[in-house]
Amino acid sequence: MAFAAVWSGQVLAAPSPAAADNSPLTLNGLSAAQLSAPVVPKAKGAHVLRAQVLLDRAHYASGEIDGAFGSNLRQAIIGFQKLRQLPLSGVVDAATWALLAADQAPILASYVLSAQDIAGPYVPVPASMAGKSKLSALGYASLLEALGERFHCSPTLLRRLNPGKTLSRVGEEILVPNVASSPLPKAAKILVDSVEGTLTLLDASGTPFAQFPASTGSSHDPLPFGQWQVRAVATRPVYQYNPKLFWDAKPGDLAAKIEAGPNNPVGAVWIELSKRHYGIHGTPEPANIGKTQSHGCIRLTNWDALAVAKSISAGVVVLLQE
Repeated sequence: MAFAAVWSGQVLAAPSPAAADNSPLTLNGLSAAQLSAPVVPKAKGAHVLRAQVLLDRAHYASGEIDGAFGSNLRQAIIGFQKLRQLPLSGVVDAATWALLAADQAPILASYVLSAQDIAGPYVPVPASMAGKSKLSALGYASLLEALGERFHCSPTLLRRLNPGKTLSRVGEEILVPNVASSPLPKAAKILVDSVEGTLTLLDASGTPFAQFPASTGSSHDPLPFGQWQVRAVATRPVYQYNPKLFWDAKPGDLAAKIEAGPNNPVGAVWIELSKRHYGIHGTPEPANIGKTQSHGCIRLTNWDALAVAKSISAGVVVLLQE
């Protein structure tokens, strides 16, 4: 397996406004002005991808990197602007670009598919809890899903970055977002905002240093506002499904034990809170983070949940607010 950084002087060409979301992204040199074009609502293409990767590396994540402006990206931009004491425009303007561009590491990386990548195993994941309970592990359903999680991006973006590539062949070299970043420091407090749809980590002085998009409850299962604490952190959790706890459980649903894996209902990590039955956890559906509601818990992408888990320990304060 090889993994090398690429793309410093060259950037991805942005598709035309009429291009479909699955149009190829090619390595064409763009001007400095094109690289720093404002990232605004409805924007798509190379400059948006660049902003998403730079924000991800700054620990102000926008969820799945997809090369398109959305609500999660807007909140990531605002969080970064708050941190750097910029006007809260919610768009990547000239002042925001100037600070993001201080990170000059390549935006894309070259990755060579290994025999282990190809072998998997990859198993389709049943929709029902009963079907899930029959699997010995809740692993990835496909190589594209596995690569998307590893590089914090949508499978569609991987296809767009690699037109004509065979993503099922050992030794195939592909382009991926270069999301490698330094580990997070230890957090003293977690702040979850249901209106913004974000989870923020703060240090002992109350200064934020990382922010992630989150799904935070629903009208049926509202977020339990108030101050709580982290009780425990479990990676690769086994999920015990109890239909009595879910208003939308189907008639006849039975309790079920769902084995560990990234496609487990709570994803790759479970952070237990002092409020019974509530926690911060991952998800098998990263594209839905910040887009759909949860059953009251705080849901993150698997990669963001793991980053949070490494930054905290039992006893950390969790403030849930609207």
